[in-house]
Amino acid sequence: MVSRIVQVAPFDLVVFGGTGDLAHRKLFPALFHRFLDGQFSQPTKIIGVSRHDFDNSSYRGSIAKALKQFAGGSSTDEAIKGFLAMIHYVVLDIGSDLGWDRLEHQLEKEHERVRAFYLATAPDHFGAIAQKLAAHSLVTPASRIIVEKPIGKDGASAAFINDAIGAVFPEERIFRIDHYLGKETVQNLMALRFANALFEPLWNSAHIDHVEITVAEAIGVESRAAYYENSGALRDMVQNHLLQLLCLVAMEPPASMHADAVRDEKLKVLKALMPIDARNVEAFTVRGQYRAGASEGGAVKGYAEEVGNPHTMTETFVALKVEIANWRWAGIPFYLRTGKRLPQRVSEVIVAFREVPHSIFTVESGKISQTRLAIRLQPDEGIKLWLMLKEPGAGGMRLQHVPLDMNFAEAFSIYAPEAYERLLMDVIRGNATLFMRRDEVEAAWRWIDPIREAWNHLNEPPRPYFAGTWGPAAAIALVERDGRSWNEETI
Repeated sequence: MVSRIVQVAPFDLVVFGGTGDLAHRKLFPALFHRFLDGQFSQPTKIIGVSRHDFDNSSYRGSIAKALKQFAGGSSTDEAIKGFLAMIHYVVLDIGSDLGWDRLEHQLEKEHERVRAFYLATAPDHFGAIAQKLAAHSLVTPASRIIVEKPIGKDGASAAFINDAIGAVFPEERIFRIDHYLGKETVQNLMALRFANALFEPLWNSAHIDHVEITVAEAIGVESRAAYYENSGALRDMVQNHLLQLLCLVAMEPPASMHADAVRDEKLKVLKALMPIDARNVEAFTVRGQYRAGASEGGAVKGYAEEVGNPHTMTETFVALKVEIANWRWAGIPFYLRTGKRLPQRVSEVIVAFREVPHSIFTVESGKISQTRLAIRLQPDEGIKLWLMLKEPGAGGMRLQHVPLDMNFAEAFSIYAPEAYERLLMDVIRGNATLFMRRDEVEAAWRWIDPIREAWNHLNEPPRPYFAGTWGPAAAIALVERDGRSWNEETI
């Protein structure tokens, strides 16, 4: 199968934080792959901005090195040379008024040409950068701004950041990026639900027993220790990635695939979440912190040792039982978990259907397991539908729980674009469907903030778990006291 590439018009993309880890690991490799597929029209410009003292040549050298490390086998010298011709660099300190004239000089002058400003910086700088862009007359009618999560550290700080950006850019030109929404499988979740007659009639409390969402990482905090110590898993992962996945699983069918139609339905889910606060936080949440143990690469230190704070109260694991107070999902639990130093890197949504009301089979035929739909986001994107089938052979009726398995790479025989590739091109096209609207971000914080406040009030340390395990024992109990268990059949 051949993927059809639609070119985008020439554009300017300015990457603030252009010498940072995100730019080198994700943004430039993503742009390079789009360049290789012929998606760029000329003359397109990509401009890195940072206070580090590089010239164009040395900056392009750093990008070339990053592409060879992170862009895969396609990063030949000839291809890299063609891509680097579009790369420019501007030395600029965002805290000063110096250097903005150099950035203006690099930008094309046509006002109808798309200018995209990517803020790959700390959220504290978002408002200041937007204000500087306005002060130096760099914002045109076709300009748009891209900001990374987290948008703030709570509802109040998120509102402050949104106000500062919104004073310069109208809402329709603000793209709040969550790279999970750019994953192929996440978008296929909508296709699976709304383009097939099989699933949507069953997608409700009458037929579904529960839903699990797991985003597990095998790594520790690595170079993000300073950020993570002030964030934790609840802010870093649950407030954005997990809640966005929950919204896509639980939302009502939108009237169309228009950006606001989709985001309206996601917002309704966030508003319907049953509150978790001081009254029920101990019953519905588990937070943990990894101790020294064994990971994929061998023995590893505990979190407290990694961050150099033996008294740290930061959680590296969160499990939640979430309920949605509407007609479709009333009484159905959504179990969410995320953590670092877990046994493997995997992101997966499990939709577990109700068991058959009566078995006609004998005990000797085997246990009838739930029908489960497994939607894998990473590492191997695909969909599995676990069904009960008869084991082949003449030995009588023996039932087996087996998957109908569709791996996207095998099924379509094409390269699946990385999330940032799709999202960056959507920004240039002006398609905001996969980006968060301001009211979504603030609704998520309104639900998350009482959990954090309740934890602070309890003043209890996170529950310990050994690196390389699936979190604290209390996370298992969270599910098992409902007569269920975390799915491990597809992981």
